[in-house]
Amino acid sequence: MTDTKIHIAIQEYEPKHQPYFEKFNRAWIERYFWMEPIDFEVLQHPDKHILAHGGTILMGYANDEVAGTVALKYVSPGIYEFTKMAVDEKFRGIKVGRLLAEAAIIKARSLGAVKIILYSHTSLATAIGLYRKLGFVEVPVDGPYKRSDIKMEFTL
Repeated sequence: MTDTKIHIAIQEYEPKHQPYFEKFNRAWIERYFWMEPIDFEVLQHPDKHILAHGGTILMGYANDEVAGTVALKYVSPGIYEFTKMAVDEKFRGIKVGRLLAEAAIIKARSLGAVKIILYSHTSLATAIGLYRKLGFVEVPVDGPYKRSDIKMEFTL
């Protein structure tokens, strides 16, 4: 999008956002990887897999359209996993992802987090670059995801 008058806003997840959460993340995963059984569960039931365990989901809007999403999954006291970040293809390149990531860091602080972890893949150079700019650093991979070859963390 080239419209310079785009207003980007971040909102807390509501049940009405589930179809967007699933659509954006599924498109992202299927474009670069493959859906694992847990992906179907989490994307169809984020209330059960993320929210019910102390996590949160944020939704990014470009003007009045849902443009992207990111989740913070509770791992253990003080630790959250930055996960399921995806931006609708038509809104890429206008900083929706960066603003979602920054909002997630602020939200993690408000939840009492001392560290945020994430799992990704080094082939996703743009995403890895964004994480590095935000202050995430690479640590040894120990995650449960078959498609991940990099783990990063951000100390708050």
